[in-house]
Amino acid sequence: MKTRHFIRIWDLKKEEALRLINRALELKRSKSWERKFRGKILGLIFEKPSTRTRISFEAAIIKWGGDSIFLSSKDLQLSRGEPIKDTARVLSRYIDILVLRTYKQETIEEFAKYSSIPVINGLSDRFHPCQVLSDIMTVMEKGKDLYKDKIVWIGDGNNVAQSWIEASALLGFKLVLACPKGFEPEEELLKEAREVYKAQIEIVDSPKEVVKGAEVINTDVWVSMGQEEDSEKRRLAFKNFQVNSNLLKLASPSAIVLHCLPAHREEEITEEVLEGHQSVVWDQAENKMWLHMALIEFLLESNYIY
Repeated sequence: MKTRHFIRIWDLKKEEALRLINRALELKRSKSWERKFRGKILGLIFEKPSTRTRISFEAAIIKWGGDSIFLSSKDLQLSRGEPIKDTARVLSRYIDILVLRTYKQETIEEFAKYSSIPVINGLSDRFHPCQVLSDIMTVMEKGKDLYKDKIVWIGDGNNVAQSWIEASALLGFKLVLACPKGFEPEEELLKEAREVYKAQIEIVDSPKEVVKGAEVINTDVWVSMGQEEDSEKRRLAFKNFQVNSNLLKLASPSAIVLHCLPAHREEEITEEVLEGHQSVVWDQAENKMWLHMALIEFLLESNYIY
């Protein structure tokens, strides 16, 4: 049997993605579950710093009765040139499921190619699929309708935005993005979303136009990890893409604001909005843990690891 991995949203079928989200909501509501993964070990290999992704995955496996092992890439022979394929095959003998947080999407794909255990993308330069599934969980939890309410993204067409595009295509809801010229999502990804999935995705360069009537407003940092050398250039390009109270006045009065955190206050989002009544970022952060519980369950049971 081929091992199931979760490297991008499109690794799932529509019904699987919805089942995962609904299972996460069920786990959060019930606060009760069987500790059915006793003896199972979740490995985490991170090339980048992390607060929410790391701790939420560790909490998730512990809640299932399992354990976790965390390593930075510097702790492994990978840092001294050992091939990824060798590391992947060895780790498959020690642990039951692996989360990777890397700079390059290709690193995760190669790990998955040689791994006999499930590999999860905990963030790469191209995608952040776990984040977006938990974001959609938050949108649904707050009573928003994916298919009727206007959902928008404001800012960089980055890894999180690209996973939102894949989710839009897979689940069939419309998505509108406001990105500065030169900072749009990958053209090939957009082409595939539109041609293969018939996705309804619109990209413009005016946040004021995009936010009109929006019920769900999503944003992220202007300078991601690894982009520090371009920070001044990026801040200049994004200066009119801040989510602030004036912009929110154009949205629906019942709009919610999401940010995957960490936030750079007074850059992509103001303190007033982040701490305001329309912000759902703290529930959004918590929901990563519940979604990760559901994802661990889905992958371990899909791969019959008992």
